[in-house]
Parts: sequence; C-alpha cells; structure tokens
Amino acid sequence: MASKGQAWFCTTGLPSDVVVEVENMAFHLHKFPLMSKSNKLHELITEQETNPTRLQKRQDGDEREIEEEEEEEEEDIYCHISLPEFPGGSEAFETAAKFCYGVKIDLSSSNVAPLRCAGEVLEMTEEYSEDNLISKTERFLSQSVFKSIKDSIKTLKSCEKLMPMAETLGIVQRCIDSIAARAFSTDPSLFGWPVNENPAGNGGRKTTGRATGADSWFDELAHLGLILFKRLIFAMKARDLSPDIIENCLICYAKRYIPGILRSKRKPSSSSIPSENEQRELLETIIENLPVEKSSRSSTTTRFLFGLLRTANILKASDACRVALERKIGSQLEQATLDDLLIPSYSYLNETLYDVHCVERILGYFLDGSEERFAARIEGEEEYSGVRMADLMSVGKLIDGYLGEIASDANLKPEEFYQLAVALPQHARIFDDGLYRAVDVYLKSHPWLTEDDREKICGVMDCQKLTLEACTHAAQNERLPLRAVVQVLFFEQLQLRQAIAGNLVSTDAASVDLPRQSNVQQEEEEQVGDEGSNAAATIAAPQAEDSTTTAVWRAAVRENQVLKLDMDSMRSRVHELERECSSMKKAIDKLGPPAGWKRSLTKKFGCKFHTQVCDSHERTVVEPRQGRNQ
Repeated sequence: MASKGQAWFCTTGLPSDVVVEVENMAFHLHKFPLMSKSNKLHELITEQETNPTRLQKRQDGDEREIEEEEEEEEEDIYCHISLPEFPGGSEAFETAAKFCYGVKIDLSSSNVAPLRCAGEVLEMTEEYSEDNLISKTERFLSQSVFKSIKDSIKTLKSCEKLMPMAETLGIVQRCIDSIAARAFSTDPSLFGWPVNENPAGNGGRKTTGRATGADSWFDELAHLGLILFKRLIFAMKARDLSPDIIENCLICYAKRYIPGILRSKRKPSSSSIPSENEQRELLETIIENLPVEKSSRSSTTTRFLFGLLRTANILKASDACRVALERKIGSQLEQATLDDLLIPSYSYLNETLYDVHCVERILGYFLDGSEERFAARIEGEEEYSGVRMADLMSVGKLIDGYLGEIASDANLKPEEFYQLAVALPQHARIFDDGLYRAVDVYLKSHPWLTEDDREKICGVMDCQKLTLEACTHAAQNERLPLRAVVQVLFFEQLQLRQAIAGNLVSTDAASVDLPRQSNVQQEEEEQVGDEGSNAAATIAAPQAEDSTTTAVWRAAVRENQVLKLDMDSMRSRVHELERECSSMKKAIDKLGPPAGWKRSLTKKFGCKFHTQVCDSHERTVVEPRQGRNQ
C-alpha cells in the first residue's frame, strides 16, 4: 500500500474498483475487503452497483485517437464514495482500510479513540464480522488505556478533535473517570517539582524517580484544552481528591499557558501563548479551583501564588478573583520570601513603586487566619501555639525586611509606612533592630518630614527591644528626633548597668552570701527604676525646655561612656585571671601526681584551690572565685 500525492493506492497487483475520498485524499481500494468488514461501505457500494456510474479511461492523445480507444476498449465500472468530516481524518481511515485488508495494526493511546469513532461511522460491529474494529478498540481501551493515568490523558487529548462523537460514545467521560480514579489512589507524598526546579522546601535535593513520574503525568495533563481540563478538575474535586494533587494540576497547567508567572528566563514559544482574553479566562479558572486549605508544599507554591497575583493585576482580573488569591496567600504567608512581596504597582492610582496596600491586605488575612486557628483549640495546643509563634515571628522578620526595601521610595507616605509597621502585634518581634533599620532608611529618604511625622515614624519601634549594637548606633544617629535619642540612651544605660551587675554578681558570688546579694541587686534595681522614672518623666513632658533635654542627653552619653569603660576593664580583668588559671593548670600537669602533691602546692603558693579552671570560651565561669576585695 502506498500513497502518491493526494492519492492512496493498494499495491496488491489488482486494479482498484472503489475510490473513497476522505478530506483531500483519494483512496483507490477494492470493494470485497471493504465490504467484508464494514456494513456502511457494503451498503454504499451495493447502492452504486445498482445505479452504476461509468467512468471511461482516457489517455493522452488527440480526439480521434480517444474516440478509437472508446470504440475498442471496454468501459470499467468504478464506485466513487465520499466520506465528509470523517472522525480522525484520512489517517484514521487509512488505518481502518488496512484493518479491512487484514493488515496488523498497532493500537496506541493516541489513535485508539479516532479508530473507535471510525469503526462507529463505518459500522464495523461484531454482529457484522467477528473480531471487528469496534470490539478490538473497546478491548484495548478497557484493558490498556484505562489502567494507566498517562494513557488516559493522551486518549482524552485525542478526543478534542473527535467531538461530538467521542462524547456520544462515552470515551471522554470514561477517560475523565479513569484519570480521577487513578489520581485518587496515588500517594500525595510522591508529588514534587521536576529536578531542575530545585524547590526550596526540598533543601535543594533532587526529587526521586517516583516523584518525577508523577510530574510527567502532570505535564501530560497540561496539554489538554481548557474545556476538558475544567471538566477533569471538577471530577477530581467531586471525588474529594487530595488538595495537593489538584493544586499541582493547576500549577502545571497555568505554567504552560500563562507566561511570566514564575520569574524565569525561559520564554514559551509564541505559538503556545493564548490571547489576553484566553489568559484571563484561564487565570480565573485556576484561581477559582485552587483549594482553600493551606498548601503542605514548600515555598515554591507560595511563589507561584504571588506570580498568579502579579499576572492577575496585569490582566485586570475580577476583584473577586484577586481577593480570593490574596486570602489564599495570606493563609501561608510564612512561606513567602522578600522577593515575593515586591509586587509592582500596576495602577496609575498608586504613586509608590510597589503595591504596599496589597501587602497590607495579605498581612491582614494572615493575622485573621492565625487568630482563628489559635481560637480553634485543636489537639496538641502547646505544640500548635509554638508553631503559630514561629510563623508569626517569621512573618514579622519578613515584614521588617519589606519595610526596609520600600522605605527608600520617595512617594511612600508616612501613614502608609506607619500602618504597615504597626499592623503586627508586639510579640511578633523579639528585637526591633530590623524595624529600626527601616525607620532609619525612611528618615534618610524623607528629609522634609516635619518633627511630628518623624516622631510618629520613630514611635513604631520599641527602644527596649533594641540590641546594644542598635542602641549604640541610634544614640549617634542625627536623623532621629531628640526625644527618641534620649529614650535610646536611657535604655542603653539600663542594659549596660544590668550587664555590669551580672558580671559583678558572677565574679563576687563566692564572697557574698545569697541574701545579701539579692538585697544589693534589689537596691540596684530600685536605683535604676528611680532613674528610669525620672528619665521617663523627663521624656514624657511635652513642654520641657530644650536646654534641659540637651543636658540630660549629654549626661546620659557621658555616663554610658563611663559604664562602657568599666565593662571593658572588667572583661580585661576576667581574661587576665583566666590566663593565670590556665598557667597554673599547666604547671600542675608538669609536676605530675606524686603523693602529697596537693600539700606541697599549698605550701608553695600559700592557698587552697581546686583543679578546675576557667574557660574563656564558656559563657559563665566554671568555678566561682573570691571577690576583688579579698
């Protein structure tokens, strides 16, 4: 059998007596093999034989020669059959014709649906001929295709060009049911990103072979058209399929047809990019079907959700669509990165470079969901509270980094900066160093702020939660208001006093009894509290004279410097004592352990001591020593 141009010939050596036209291809065949398998072709050939159409053979030459040939040669009778809109086109009919001739055909997940439809059109039933095409394709569907999720997806894809016949024969629905059933029985833990994605939650490890196999059928699923894909997603949700599986299906599908979701350098081919309206429809379909539950996947999923949000802003998706997406992101905001939060502002109404209001809304959804989950009082309350606090502190660190990035925007208003900074509760931050850096950048980038605005901006941070390094920097920061500097100096002084008091207690613990020690510490705390009250009263007085405030500030600076010198001196003395102890330990090791060695050392050094020594790398002294006065 061979084809020539737009004609297809059966090379059996016998002249053909049937011409079947399918699309633009003319098949020159023989009527008896076709009639033995196809009831439809048998009826059409029989009808034409009853009312024949005579087609005369003609060869090149003049009219006289042709007339002579017509007189001498007998006329051949042909059956001419046309099959318009044949399912599967000329390729499917060619395979069906070979089947009629007894040629062995290879069925696959891609051609079984077109051949099943072709057998239906040609009426190649079991009643007409044993082991016919319909029974052969149905057997292959049930025994091979529907037992594999990948083969079912390929067959479903081939049905897109066979509508509505594939729908009438039930092939589409059976493929969808097969895919949903196979996906339901799949272990959700096998699903992960392809190896080259390198998911952050995977610790940089490559995915296993089984996970890669799961991704392969996700990729096959992405080749479906939107109509069949939506039907498949609805069928999966109707079976209460794992949210992770549905989410993975949606992610792979969106990545294929919506460019720019993930910030990668790879560009899709122009032929595969849908129009803007098609992308908007697809985007809204993806978002509508995203599971409400928090994803158990890594930050890769959160990064994808932020990509959807950026694309929704560009394509001007509906408000309901964007609200649903922001709420979904808020449920897992602790998995986001700083790069995710930097959402460009696409509206001309926003003057800032990044969409600050969007991040503020997402943070609100996170806080609302966090409170709801905490109020639910699920089992393992203590453990759950610990996880909640860890998530809250992660988000606090994330927001502080975001504030530091947007603080340099000259169009960022003080109210916007302030509202986002105070949106988090106080316990979301252990230290306010990140918040202080953001405040410093904002004051530097907005030198025209009024004194009231500067004090309001500085009011977002708690000076008691600044580390000693941050206090040292803030005390010398000319951009901070004087009131804020005085507060920083006071709490810096308080930290220094507490640090020195702690060193003194650890050094003199052996010579001071515990009751007296606690009394001394209480007196120091009361003294510090009195000074703090006085300083706080000075700070709280809105009508205080500038000269008085400046004097307090200078006195606090001088006292802090003295305290720092005392602390440095104390540290040097501790290190010196540690070195002396180490030298004594080495001398003991050289002397060896003869009898009476302790007594001889006592006579030599005139003191009694234990062989334990200090370690300069330890945070506390191993053995308490006598006080400096002794």
